[in-house]
Amino acid sequence: MEHVISIILGGGKGTRLYPLTKERAKPAVPFAGKYRLIDIPMSNCINSGFNQIYILTQFNSASLHNHLASTYVFDSFSHGFVEILAAEQTFENTSWYEGTADAVRKNFQHFHPHEPSHYIVLSGDQLYRMDLRRMLEHHVASGADITIAATPVDRDKASNLGLVAADVDHRVLGFREKPGPEVDIGEWKTTAALDATIRLSREHRSSHTAPAEYLGSMGMYIFKASALKRALDSGHADFGGEIIPESVDSFDVSVYVFEDFWIDIGTIRSFYDTHIDLASEHPSFNFYDERMPIYTHRKHLPATKITNCTIYNSLVAEGSDIRGASVLNSVIGIRTQIEQGTSLDGVVIMGADFYETPAQTRDNRLSGIPDIGIGEDSTIRGAIIDTNARIGKGCEIGVSSAKPSDGAYDGYHVRDGIVVIPKNAVIPDGTVI
Repeated sequence: MEHVISIILGGGKGTRLYPLTKERAKPAVPFAGKYRLIDIPMSNCINSGFNQIYILTQFNSASLHNHLASTYVFDSFSHGFVEILAAEQTFENTSWYEGTADAVRKNFQHFHPHEPSHYIVLSGDQLYRMDLRRMLEHHVASGADITIAATPVDRDKASNLGLVAADVDHRVLGFREKPGPEVDIGEWKTTAALDATIRLSREHRSSHTAPAEYLGSMGMYIFKASALKRALDSGHADFGGEIIPESVDSFDVSVYVFEDFWIDIGTIRSFYDTHIDLASEHPSFNFYDERMPIYTHRKHLPATKITNCTIYNSLVAEGSDIRGASVLNSVIGIRTQIEQGTSLDGVVIMGADFYETPAQTRDNRLSGIPDIGIGEDSTIRGAIIDTNARIGKGCEIGVSSAKPSDGAYDGYHVRDGIVVIPKNAVIPDGTVI
């Protein structure tokens, strides 16, 4: 039987998700009210029976480590484990990870003793649900050395993904990393025969969207163990930019076409839009699948209390207390406190790590510090509010049409046109942004 080691790439500094990554690694960013981004690939691995998992990271890994250690505990009979491998200095290596492939190369001594038959390499910042066993079965049946997971995309999305050219037998003929919007990529359209295998009638591909004429790499690969060792011996630092394109000429490479929902959550805009979609009546991704659940840390919180509120097309996580508020098209994270007269529309709130005691609340108020959560009579539109933020009374955020341009400001940031209130931020009473 195949013995698979899963390697989840934790990413670098996560600059495109800053300031959400200011104090945490990208995979540790809170997601969908109660999860972390890392829970997506972790759950896909576990649901697929791949329970020997390494996570590679090198920035702000403490929060990620705490989440994984308290969430994913395997018993001794399953032989499963999850381990974080942060960048480390050894006698052979004294530098940090210089790319995705370099991170795997510098940790290969940890993988090799398990004597796996295959490695599966995954990203830590994507939203999808996949039975990875099917990808492995495709890989084994094809006899390929390397299999690339790819999904049908339109021209706009193809600009920022690796493009895969393949024949009718799913053999990869070429690979081009992130061509950009200006380059003519007409020759990279999938062949008519391969198009026949891509059923575009899925619910998430509505009739008004642009045609998905290209195969975009999902940044997920399966390697035969010997093939990964040989590919890493090239010394290249990156999979998508170097190893995969060159492997097309020196390895037998196959493509596995994934037809369901998938999105790369690498920017503030994609992070925000994905959350707003999750709160819609018919979201593109379904968290309500008992056959392949998304796991996370059990927090043992009380049910959310909602008193005299209007709530429409929103997700509200457990442990929250919402009083006399209007909440539209929003995602409310755990332990969120929202006070009387507040109006939210298109807001992503990550919640809080703790409840304040009455004594703490009293002392903070005496010092002029707002309560944790959203204060009375505040109005917020189109914003992301990170964990433990304190929004005072009578604040207006994102309401004015004269929104600041992208940049860092006193107590907040604007990224991709979205106001982001950082973790632990304090926004005084009456603030207008």
